[in-house]
Amino acid sequence: QYFRSEAEANWIARQQPEIWQKTHKYLLLSGYHSHKLTGRYVDSVSSQVGYLPFDFKRHGWCHRWDWKWQALPIRRDMLPELVPCGSELGKITEQASVETGIPAGLALISAGADKACEVLGSGCLTPETGSLSYGTTATYNTTNSKYVEAVRHIPPYPAAMPNTYNTEVIVQRGYWMVSWFKKEFGLREEQLALEQGIATEVLFDDLLKQVPAGSMGLVIQPYWNPGIRTPGPEAKGAMIGFGDVHTRAHIYRAIIEGIAYALREGKELSEKKSGVKISRLKVSGGGSQSDEAMQITADVFGITAQRPHTFETSGLGAAINAAVGAGLHPNYHTAIDRMVHEGDKFTPIAANQALYDQLYREVYQKMYGKLGPLYKSIRRITGYPG
Repeated sequence: QYFRSEAEANWIARQQPEIWQKTHKYLLLSGYHSHKLTGRYVDSVSSQVGYLPFDFKRHGWCHRWDWKWQALPIRRDMLPELVPCGSELGKITEQASVETGIPAGLALISAGADKACEVLGSGCLTPETGSLSYGTTATYNTTNSKYVEAVRHIPPYPAAMPNTYNTEVIVQRGYWMVSWFKKEFGLREEQLALEQGIATEVLFDDLLKQVPAGSMGLVIQPYWNPGIRTPGPEAKGAMIGFGDVHTRAHIYRAIIEGIAYALREGKELSEKKSGVKISRLKVSGGGSQSDEAMQITADVFGITAQRPHTFETSGLGAAINAAVGAGLHPNYHTAIDRMVHEGDKFTPIAANQALYDQLYREVYQKMYGKLGPLYKSIRRITGYPG
């Protein structure tokens, strides 16, 4: 029922039937851009992450008897041709060249989705290497040659390499919570940052330094947005452990620690389902620019955390797709070896690691089970989240 009510195609067909009846092709934004640039209805396999009749195991459109065709009003002839990452989508047309300045006849190469490119740009080729993305949505990914669901019925998305999968766990609000904290509690740092001509988040590192590991027992469950399964649709964020010693600096550090706890939980779930333990941890995204956040990550995970030479690994991953597709490198292993470089490493501090491990196992991992019934009551009483 959720699929039927929320799929965009269903909404259009129900709410704007006159538009749906005239719809010739149904494309995601990437497919639309490909069409405008090349004149072809073609898209990357890795871009198919929405409510579509897509087979996540086979990386193609579903067989005609699949239930998804019954759940959606889409016909097969409305969908684009799909090509693997690193393949040619077509050539830039004369019209597109006039409108964009891109040379006509230039090959357009397919790339992965944003997170898939981020994983590739971090150099994560195998399930032994974990990839953390500290973006608005925070994620933990591994790249697998096998289809592995970290959470049952939540498929692994196509990786930015052909015939591979990204087993992913998501913290929906992730480092969006830094923006939330800035809006609600960070006026002082915003004003100082404006005066100094720097980003507000740079000054937030000073807040992290003011508070010891573990935030004096303040623990945050970062579910500021409901989920589907884990967390479920009733989920809410929670802060527990307040005392008269706690300040906004403690809240900020507890946010960063809580995101790391949630992603560690995802790592352990992924390891359990895949049967492969990670030996390396790569961290990218805007949040990885913070040395303090990187050290917290290493301490919570109990493993050396490393950032690549650039935090903009999504753009780098797309460049790797283009380089392989254009024949500049013979394969992805070579391209990554030449284009991805190691950045700073952060080694766990033994005392902090031991403290975080206790808080994670004895407090954080028990929070959702104990608070879940209360979340359901709050949802029933208030109607939020809807």
